[in-house]
Amino acid sequence: MRLLIVLFWLLAAAASGPLLVLSGVALYLSPALPDVDTLRDVKLQTPLRVYSKDHKLIAEFGEMRRLPITFEQIPQGFIDALLAAEDDNFLNHHGVDPVSLLRAASELISTGQIQTGGSTITMQVAKNYFLSSDRVFSRKLNEILLALQIERQLSKREIFELYVNKIYLGNRAYGIEAAAHVYYGKPIAELPLADLAMIAGLPKAPSAFNPVANPERARIRRDWILGRMLQLGSIDRAAYDEAIATPVTARYHGSNPELEAPYVAEMARLEMIERFGTSAYTDGYHVYTTVDSQLQTQANRALREGLLAYDQRHGYRGPEARHPDLRDDQLISAIRNLPSLGGLRPAIVSAVGDDAVSVLLRNGDLGTIAWENMRWARPYLSANSMGPNPRKPADVLQRGDVIRVQPLEESGQYRLTQLPEAQSALVSLSPQDGSIQALTGGFSFVQSNYNRVTQARRQPGSAFKPFLYAAALDHGYTPASLTNDAPLVFNDGHQAEDWRPRNAGGDFLGPIRLREALYRSRNLVSVRLMMDIGVDEALSYIERFGFNRSDLPRHLSASLGTPELTPLQIATGYAVIANGGYAVKPWLIERIENSERQVIDFGRPAVAPEAVAVHQRRILAYVGLDAPTSSTQVQTAEQVIDPRTIYQLNSMLQDVITRGTASRARELQRRDLAGKTGTTNDQKDGWFSGYNGDYVTTVWVGFDQPAPLGRREYGSTTALPIWSQFMAAALAGRPEHSQPQPEGLVSVRIDPYTGRTARPGTPGALLEIFKEEDMPPSYSELEIGGYISEDALTPLELF
Repeated sequence: MRLLIVLFWLLAAAASGPLLVLSGVALYLSPALPDVDTLRDVKLQTPLRVYSKDHKLIAEFGEMRRLPITFEQIPQGFIDALLAAEDDNFLNHHGVDPVSLLRAASELISTGQIQTGGSTITMQVAKNYFLSSDRVFSRKLNEILLALQIERQLSKREIFELYVNKIYLGNRAYGIEAAAHVYYGKPIAELPLADLAMIAGLPKAPSAFNPVANPERARIRRDWILGRMLQLGSIDRAAYDEAIATPVTARYHGSNPELEAPYVAEMARLEMIERFGTSAYTDGYHVYTTVDSQLQTQANRALREGLLAYDQRHGYRGPEARHPDLRDDQLISAIRNLPSLGGLRPAIVSAVGDDAVSVLLRNGDLGTIAWENMRWARPYLSANSMGPNPRKPADVLQRGDVIRVQPLEESGQYRLTQLPEAQSALVSLSPQDGSIQALTGGFSFVQSNYNRVTQARRQPGSAFKPFLYAAALDHGYTPASLTNDAPLVFNDGHQAEDWRPRNAGGDFLGPIRLREALYRSRNLVSVRLMMDIGVDEALSYIERFGFNRSDLPRHLSASLGTPELTPLQIATGYAVIANGGYAVKPWLIERIENSERQVIDFGRPAVAPEAVAVHQRRILAYVGLDAPTSSTQVQTAEQVIDPRTIYQLNSMLQDVITRGTASRARELQRRDLAGKTGTTNDQKDGWFSGYNGDYVTTVWVGFDQPAPLGRREYGSTTALPIWSQFMAAALAGRPEHSQPQPEGLVSVRIDPYTGRTARPGTPGALLEIFKEEDMPPSYSELEIGGYISEDALTPLELF
């Protein structure tokens, strides 16, 4: 009997020994284990996403592509597929599956390594969120202990949700929703059973079972999972047979933007990095910009078509490369790595006929360029000259030429194009609040990410003159004031040569009214205005339009637009004119939402009075209040220019379109448009800035390395067509919108030749707008006192 008791205790000790050892190990490791409760508030690394104001995706930034979803959003078919593939006993165990662990232990004993791991889904959650991936025994013990804790504190649904949102599934996809978009371009809820099983096979080996890189291995893995689902009773035979027969349709779907606005996206990215540092890439922010998707699309189209039109009227510079000796089966290799740029596709000429050319595209498609779609291609000689007109396709292209083409509406038909060497920038603001409505900084962001809207400092030429004319109107001048459009010569003793400013045509018109001088863009009048006002006084005044004094050179030449400014700065200045004299500033980010889609910040611009009510409603909606408080009041922008001055100037700038250098814009058939062209010396820059009460838009055209655009190229021929095309689309269906006439202005009939009050019956007499204090004397008063009194003359009449 005593022997039996001894044997019993010996067996008990032998049996409990491992348990005691494991308990001791658990007690040793437990203090170092992380707190499982943190899983309830875990933040998954989610990329930064940038949208237009109407919720179109523009770009995504971050190494991990992730779209977290809730358990309720996961299809039952996927749940069954994943359990069949990874852990069919998930709903029954308590975090650890002893059978799987025994299998892993036998592998460790027989091979010295843990090969299959024996991990449950809960153990994988423990590893993915808390532990490294090293296959060592201590990590496995930690994994087991954490799994047991997780099962005690979280529900099966919570554990499953954590798992499917964390796992890496190849091609930068983290989580099953991102994988569904990457491989199938759809949400996981829209995928059929076969595709669900395909994604469920990825966690085991994302590279080996990748359906894009290894479609056959992925199919074998998928079919095995479907077989397991049938065996487990998750699906019936009909569903199994249908899924097995489904071909592999997966292909890579990149983070395809819904809206092409890469320059906007980059501006938003830089601002987010400035605000949040590198966590901007991982914390799942959703950034909504002020950009309107329809306007942005029109801006892209107008800029590209305008640049192509300019480029093609200067001739064809030849193919990008020539490969005349390639065999037919080798042709595509010459263009395989060439990207499409600005909508222009790479192609290689495969055959030249009498009336058409055959081309091969990068994707292997064949196309045709008819003669009428390439006959424009006269040889480029210089910015001012071209070679003879081609008479047949062979005069333009040869077999093996690498070219650019544009698709036409007819299937398989293309137009010969070339990448423009000139560049352009377009920015459109709301003059009421400064919000950026559309922006494109060049022909192609892929070709050059240099944002010419914000980074290119170029001389605006005559597009700068309205700011000087505003200064004149606030220093006693009127639109009817006369000044002398006559030659001037300057030399301060420090110049090697005299400075002789001249007009664009080289002519002089003599005494001319200020209104006419602006719409005819007379340079000598601008110089005389700055002389009379004083350089320092004029530049100080011009600062009111939002310019930095350091950007305005202290020289009379500034009157002709020599300051180097960006298109965004020019547009901001014109916004002050368009809104009645209020200093608004450009801004891009409408609001920022966190990963839970809660608004954490939003734009609070100072706005013109017309926009106060709209912005008040917007702010109240974001903060969830019904009435404004002291902290939610909208700030009204400072009025920096007399509204009467703005009204006069606006009237003069309308004449630039109706009868001046921008007369091409009359095709828009609107009376609320105003603006100014600009061309710099030797036609190196072409500008047009124009507006109504809804949009102020600035367009620049030139070369990145300044060079002449051509002697017949001006702001009216390069920038204005782009502006007109964009504004025609932007304003379609909108009523006319101009600032109302403020108090303190009067209209007087004047003699167009003298600028003085017109007598009855004066030929060509016209109405002019005056401030009350600047109103010229009536003709009856002048009859009495004559014109000899300087008090009766405006300052420019003294020249």
